[in-house]
Amino acid sequence: MKYPLPKPPPFPTAPATKGRVRAVPKPAVTVYGYARASTGGQSGVAVDRPQLRQLLSEIAAGDVVMVTRLDRLARSTRDLLNTLAAISEKKAGFRSLGDAWADTTTAHGRLMLTVLGGLAEFVRELIRTRTGEGRARAKADGKSLGRKPKLTAHQKEEAIRRRDEGESVRAIARTYNVSASTISRLTA
Repeated sequence: MKYPLPKPPPFPTAPATKGRVRAVPKPAVTVYGYARASTGGQSGVAVDRPQLRQLLSEIAAGDVVMVTRLDRLARSTRDLLNTLAAISEKKAGFRSLGDAWADTTTAHGRLMLTVLGGLAEFVRELIRTRTGEGRARAKADGKSLGRKPKLTAHQKEEAIRRRDEGESVRAIARTYNVSASTISRLTA
């Protein structure tokens, strides 16, 4: 038995990553209008987004940056707050169509974002404190932090001796399968 093909969506679609289809939210765009709508083919989780960087460099005082949903702009609270700070530095506003509380053009929206910013700063400070305590506990227990050294203490002594005798740094590095800069940084 053949199954009928699904009906096409009522608005245009664009290809998305990993085989999914991303729907272009035409109703919101047609209601509010837009100068340019682009995700640059990247999701909000990407760290370096050239389209967003360009937008932030081009906005001027009095402009309002509008997004359909907050998750299209940023995937973490910290990233969102950094982006909103960059927008407010330019004396521009921000508005999310899907999240009415995220609107820096109104007093209520600014209040909500200020409260969220305070909470995010509080959480960052808690994480920093807990991380510091954990590092101190690990050091007290004798655990070494960071990555493992490339060379053992004996290999370091031998490499320094060979370097002091005049052997080339590159030759020494090849014998230990490390970079020449690793050998040149060794001190007695």
